[in-house]
Amino acid sequence: MAAVAMRRLFLLPGRSLPLLGPARRGYRGDAPSDSRRDLLEFPLPPWQARPQEPLETKRARLLYESRKRGMLENGLLLGFFAKENLNQMSEKQLDLYDRLINEPSNDWDIYYWATEAKPAPEIFENEVMEMLREFTKNKKKEKRLRQPDLEYLEPSH
Repeated sequence: MAAVAMRRLFLLPGRSLPLLGPARRGYRGDAPSDSRRDLLEFPLPPWQARPQEPLETKRARLLYESRKRGMLENGLLLGFFAKENLNQMSEKQLDLYDRLINEPSNDWDIYYWATEAKPAPEIFENEVMEMLREFTKNKKKEKRLRQPDLEYLEPSH
C-alpha cells in the first residue's frame, strides 16, 4: 500500500523525481555482484577467413552482414560504414573488416570498440578499426536514423 502511495506521489504533475536520488545508468552485467545466470550464450562456429572468395562476392556478403546485425545501433553504424568504405577497401582491409564484424560473439563489443567506450583487443587494433572509429565520430553530421538506400550497389553508368 505504501509503495502505491509513493508511486502516486512521484507521478503527480509538477513533481520531479529527485526525491528518488540520482538516476543510475549502466549495464547491469558490469556489476561485480552479477551472477550472470540470466546470460544466454550460444556457441558460434569459429570465424574462418575465406581466401578463395571473389572480391565482389565478399563485398556483397560484408554489406549484408553489416546491415543485418540483430542490433539496430550496429546495423546503422556498420551499414553506413559499409556503404561509404567497402568499395574502396583493399582485399586485406576487407579481410580485417570481415574478422572484426564476424569473430566477436557480442555485438555490443563491436559497438563499444567503435565508439571508444572500451578498448578493443589487440587483434582488432588495425587500420580498419581506425577507419571505423573515425567514421563513428560522424564529423559530417549525417543523419543516420535508418539504413542507407541500396542504389550504391548498382554499377556506375
